[in-house]
Amino acid sequence: MEASLCNISDNITSNRSLIETVVQWTTFSIGFPLICLSIYAMYFLIRADHIAPVYVINLLIADLIQISMRPFILSGTWQFIVMLIEFFGISASIGFMVCVALERYLVIAFPLWYRFRRNIKYSLIMSSIIWLFPFIQISMFYLTPTIEISLILFAVNLLIPFPLLVFFLVGTLKALSVSISVPAVEQRRIIGSLALVLGNYTVLFLPLIIQYLISGVTCQHNVEIGTIFERFSPLVDPLLYVFMRKGAKDTLAFPCFDKLMGDEEQRQVTNTMTMTDSGVEGSR
Repeated sequence: MEASLCNISDNITSNRSLIETVVQWTTFSIGFPLICLSIYAMYFLIRADHIAPVYVINLLIADLIQISMRPFILSGTWQFIVMLIEFFGISASIGFMVCVALERYLVIAFPLWYRFRRNIKYSLIMSSIIWLFPFIQISMFYLTPTIEISLILFAVNLLIPFPLLVFFLVGTLKALSVSISVPAVEQRRIIGSLALVLGNYTVLFLPLIIQYLISGVTCQHNVEIGTIFERFSPLVDPLLYVFMRKGAKDTLAFPCFDKLMGDEEQRQVTNTMTMTDSGVEGSR
């Protein structure tokens, strides 16, 4: 009976290892070139009236740091250093997700303040501050007596952005409900970017944070479903490009997205002109 239970346990462990290996290589093979291409595309969105891509580029760089560790994780070399670098990328990613959500919220809730205060210099300063927080969190691994306590503190810190992301989305929706100056296409971009950021955090990061808490409490460090989910997070962030760009003239990449969004804008203009013509004919 004990031998049978051991075999079942070994099979479960083997299946987990196989799934982890497949997910690691799949996400690395797809994510690495996709993130590099997205960074290239985002670079051309940084104009005088485009500030949010600064945070998105930093978010993609944090994703690139995470996904670059995948081959080292599979090879089993420098495990502790690789784990710290991966934690660094996760922490930075969540920090810049909050920055992206805050930027979108300010555009709607405080448009005049945002218009006169926005500046690439401020965005770069804020980005530098965000890059410092992961170093502080990683230092906990050296200051705390056990890795279990470190995991608990790390997870608690990663939970702090959750209410902020919810607040930014809800606040933006309330502000849009009374706003008449924001075009419908721009509203969809802003809501889409906020929903994507919150969905990425909730679906792909939150299970990992809960896993860290459980691991810290139970002192068990097996590969769980939260780790599998987090591996897909770098594949989601490049979609922010769709919600950041305004038109085909603003970018040199992703022509399929340009055509898609351009057709949507053209339909919006056509509908507006049709309604205007109908109103003129009716007045006659």
